Amino acid sequence: MNKTIRRVSVFTLLMVLALLVRATWVQFYEGQALADDKQNRRNSIALYSEPLGNIVVGGKAVTGSARTKSGDLAYKRTYTDGALYAAVTGYSSQAFGATQLEGVYQDLLDGTDIRLKSVLDTVTNKRADPGNVITTIDPDVQKAAYDALGDNKGAGVAIDPTTGKILAVASTPSYDPSRITTGDGDAWKQLTKDSDKPMTNRALRQPLPPGSTFKLVVAAAALEDGLYSSVDERTDSPNPYPLPQSSDKLENENPSAPCENASIRVALQYSCNNVFGSMAVALGQDKVREMAEKFGFNDKEQDVPVRAYTSVYPSDLDEASTALTGIGQFDVTATPLQMAMVSAAIANGGKLVSPHMVSQITDGGGDVLENYDDAADTEEIVSSDTAEQLQSAMQTVVEKGTGTNARIAGATVGGKTGTAQHGENNSKTPYAWFTSYGKADGKEVAVAVIVEQSNAERSEVSGNGLAAPVARKMMEAALKD
Repeated sequence: MNKTIRRVSVFTLLMVLALLVRATWVQFYEGQALADDKQNRRNSIALYSEPLGNIVVGGKAVTGSARTKSGDLAYKRTYTDGALYAAVTGYSSQAFGATQLEGVYQDLLDGTDIRLKSVLDTVTNKRADPGNVITTIDPDVQKAAYDALGDNKGAGVAIDPTTGKILAVASTPSYDPSRITTGDGDAWKQLTKDSDKPMTNRALRQPLPPGSTFKLVVAAAALEDGLYSSVDERTDSPNPYPLPQSSDKLENENPSAPCENASIRVALQYSCNNVFGSMAVALGQDKVREMAEKFGFNDKEQDVPVRAYTSVYPSDLDEASTALTGIGQFDVTATPLQMAMVSAAIANGGKLVSPHMVSQITDGGGDVLENYDDAADTEEIVSSDTAEQLQSAMQTVVEKGTGTNARIAGATVGGKTGTAQHGENNSKTPYAWFTSYGKADGKEVAVAVIVEQSNAERSEVSGNGLAAPVARKMMEAALKD
């Protein structure tokens, strides 16, 4: 064989080997990536080739699967009372993916979770019957929250303090996930472009300044640190409070309130800014932050099991900024979930049971795969003595303070109002907050509500006026016989 033919043969052989290597690489290495690609239509066809499992509320499925009349996708996702439960279920869409519980448990709901497969399913690679998600949501409490929020832009969360079960996660305005399950581009565009952001889960995923509801955290820090021995000891709090290293003063909404050197009880009753600004500075930012983090602030992995956005207590503060954090302003932010956790821990004797909105997941036959109620962790946030004192002070707020609209006949109710500044120099409508707990006939509930925007006049925006009535409706639903 002459030299030229030999070289061509070697080159050709190398090219063939290169093609074989590339084909092997694509098939065995990149193949899975291509199969998992969101743009791969085969995934949607496979996902919706059979009915999905269901998300269950109060013993009834609030999701379903309906046979389609055309196209290559055999089934579509359906929702019962979709707008009511959207903040719980999220959506499962043929074109836009899945969110909330639909996304967290997608493998379980579509039958691909390995825990669903029998030995025969594994050998034959057959898709197993889908599983179901059993939530902790109480349909009565959920509806009470949603109806009471009405046309307002806001959210409400309710938790059973003794078990950590989340009884309600409501967000308004809401949307019906059924509108986008088949990939309706016009509906998707309308929802995502809406300035009211109906697809935002305000209960879990929109932290905002908590205003005076954060004073509960500062009070807890002061009692635990020993700065004050009880909620009835007078504090060292000039009125107005001169902000350190600043010419500004921290004044109170009600100038006639008895806030000078007021006790923690009186300061919560009248929501005295001077007391808690001074208290935060006396404690120092590190001690306030430590207490906030015990309650759940700065937790970047707060899963319920939907990942909640982080509620923040900031770092690297000067004393003036520390004073402002004492009244839930500056860079402090919180979700309604977080503020419900604060009330839940106080109501439960200082112990926080990890909040969760899924009780169990089951296979298609109803056998339990995992029980989250049994796995709920309990952490002591404050001592039982501190918790009892704060419960008492919160009751004073509701009985004769700024939270009278939360009173419930025959129930013990404690709460804290908040009106958080919004916009530069408080130029926009403030946020109205209320966090509370209720107890009656052996039942307990902790609630947090925010009304972000309403039709009320600016002068009428307050935690007691807008948020407390919503919280009362939620507590009534949770405490009823």
